[in-house]
Amino acid sequence: MADVLNAAQQQAVTADLGNLLVLAGAGSGKTRVLVNRIAWLITEHNAMLPSIFAVTFTNKAATEMKTRLAALLHRSTTNIWIGTFHSLAHRLLRLHWQESNLPQNFQVIDADDQLRLLRKILQQLNVDEERWELKQVQYFINRKKDDGIRAQKLAIANNLFDRVMRDIYQAYEQACNVNGLVDFGELLFRGYELLASNVLLQQHYQERFTHFLVDEFQDTNAIQYNWLKLLAKKAQSVTVVGDDDQSIYGWRGARIENIHRFEQDFPAARVIRLEQNYRSTGTILAAANAVIACNDGRLGKKLWTQQAQGELVTLYTALNEEDEALFVVKQIQQYITTGNDLTEIAVLYRSNAQSRVLEEALVRASIPYCIYGGLRFFERAEIKDALAYLRLAVNPQDNSAFERIINTPARGIGEQSLGKIRALANQYNLSYWEAAKQGIANDILTGKARVGMRTFLSIIESLTNIIATKPLPIVVEQAINSSGLLQFFQQRPGEEARNRAENLAELVSATDNFVIAINDGENIEPKAKVMEFLSYAALEAGEQKRNPASGIQLMTLHAAKGLEFSIVFICGMEEGLFPHHFSKDDPTALEEERRLCYVGITRAMRKLLITYAEQRRLFGREELRKKSRFIAEIPHNLLDIQAGRIYTKAANSVFSLTRVITNKSNAGTIYLGRRVKHTKFGKGTIVDQEGAGDKMRVNVHFDKLGPKWLVAAFAKLEPVD
Repeated sequence: MADVLNAAQQQAVTADLGNLLVLAGAGSGKTRVLVNRIAWLITEHNAMLPSIFAVTFTNKAATEMKTRLAALLHRSTTNIWIGTFHSLAHRLLRLHWQESNLPQNFQVIDADDQLRLLRKILQQLNVDEERWELKQVQYFINRKKDDGIRAQKLAIANNLFDRVMRDIYQAYEQACNVNGLVDFGELLFRGYELLASNVLLQQHYQERFTHFLVDEFQDTNAIQYNWLKLLAKKAQSVTVVGDDDQSIYGWRGARIENIHRFEQDFPAARVIRLEQNYRSTGTILAAANAVIACNDGRLGKKLWTQQAQGELVTLYTALNEEDEALFVVKQIQQYITTGNDLTEIAVLYRSNAQSRVLEEALVRASIPYCIYGGLRFFERAEIKDALAYLRLAVNPQDNSAFERIINTPARGIGEQSLGKIRALANQYNLSYWEAAKQGIANDILTGKARVGMRTFLSIIESLTNIIATKPLPIVVEQAINSSGLLQFFQQRPGEEARNRAENLAELVSATDNFVIAINDGENIEPKAKVMEFLSYAALEAGEQKRNPASGIQLMTLHAAKGLEFSIVFICGMEEGLFPHHFSKDDPTALEEERRLCYVGITRAMRKLLITYAEQRRLFGREELRKKSRFIAEIPHNLLDIQAGRIYTKAANSVFSLTRVITNKSNAGTIYLGRRVKHTKFGKGTIVDQEGAGDKMRVNVHFDKLGPKWLVAAFAKLEPVD
């Protein structure tokens, strides 16, 4: 009946009825345990299918569990309650819509529907959307629901922010009730309230469900944990499976303390550890164990394997991000030639903004790739928005660019005002840009829309003037700043907003690299250079879409959870990047970053490669970097340390760190890593070089001023012994 199980798995599957916490390490076979535990309850304890309540964290996992369970039992599993918390709550509310004060045909709305409703509510309340941005309001409401807090339970605060948010939350709840709408957070919240307030229903389901099983328990939020405590009061068995070392979603409401409290809230709970890993080599597991051991307050476990120790973890110190990307490409090319399939290789990074340089290197090498769980750099909405400002500035007839950014970020120009512009353009055969000017001149636009349109036209006209005279990186920097896009995301809470702000800042780096790639473009007029860059971005966004599943997998470390690959690269292991700079003063956030590192390491099956750069241009800034503390936590004997090389963007070639740079200002030579002195800027260290001959430039990190690019032939740098 059962699958083949190891001793610990068998122990977890056949544990006596009661409360059970299964600490399941990465790759330890937890799904197998859950499925076999259900089958054991049915065959050995005569549990009925309708008496089992099993929670997964994806609908795909729920379907897989049902399929495997049906194969074990040789019968249909349609009567069992297996699904996500949201799907099970939805099932409950459909059965008891009257008791929940819902219409029978209540509608579940997604995040986009929720935003549209919130926009209407802000308009009804005369709340300025430019000041109270929709995503921020949505985040506030969803977090309150996750924590089980209704609007009327919020204290009347003294500060304006909390007062306005409370008013919006109340109006939103009222609108949902009137229209029979239920968002994702409401499914859980209302489902819990239904059981908590209706004693008869509560007793019914407490007696019906006698066995509970919950997967990924470390990722439950407050309302989900309360669900379990309420429903399972009379249960014969409660089995939760999770790994506190893989709790990485605190930023979206998950509470690691839930798994830590289980033994306290569910008395006489037994703890069984699944520590045998079936995924990775001994070396990879030793590295993962060493890193995660630095976290405090763990429930504790140590992964081990019967597999071979395997190769050492490669640690590559790159000179810069281009060198890092070239190393990744060269290694991938070697793995391909030795028979490895592209889909067996994954490149992981902490921030989405890191993908751009990696993508460009893969494109140059003609290596197919896809972004797992996300978009390519130039496909991302915030990047398209920024580029649309440039498109309209170089071509006012671009109506699609006009429509995309006219109210992005919000400036009081709603659909009604845009409709007036469209009508005017159609009537007189004008572009939207020309129609907007006519709308202001003829008082067709009034109030906020008129003010907002004036501001918008002024932004574009200013960009048009700058494009005619300024270098491309300055133009792009001006676009993301004057448009308000960068500030818009910098002021928003949450990981998504932070990533979008970083992507916009990274766009400046993209333009720097583009300028270098076309040999600085001295003979190309500024406007033509902008247009050439826009064409380049459009081509990059459309590249390699034909068969993305067959290529290298690029993804963030968060997106990698639950996946496994033969060969894994973790790039950008630097202080301030990974661990992220937001965690530097927050011990709790730092521990979550370390857990994220543990997740990344344990994605690798056969080979793990870690890279970091001594210097990186990221988010529009060029800085010297320090290697991540997580690298120092890996025992030295597990590492194969390789020295960095420099990638020259213009020449597309590789130079060793001892490459000699001829300096016409003196008879000596200057090389990378050499200490030098400049008559104006003082002493510094040469950390990068590009170009050749008279156009050769060196990047000197000056002790007092930081990094500066200088033309080697005219810099008059003097070596410092």
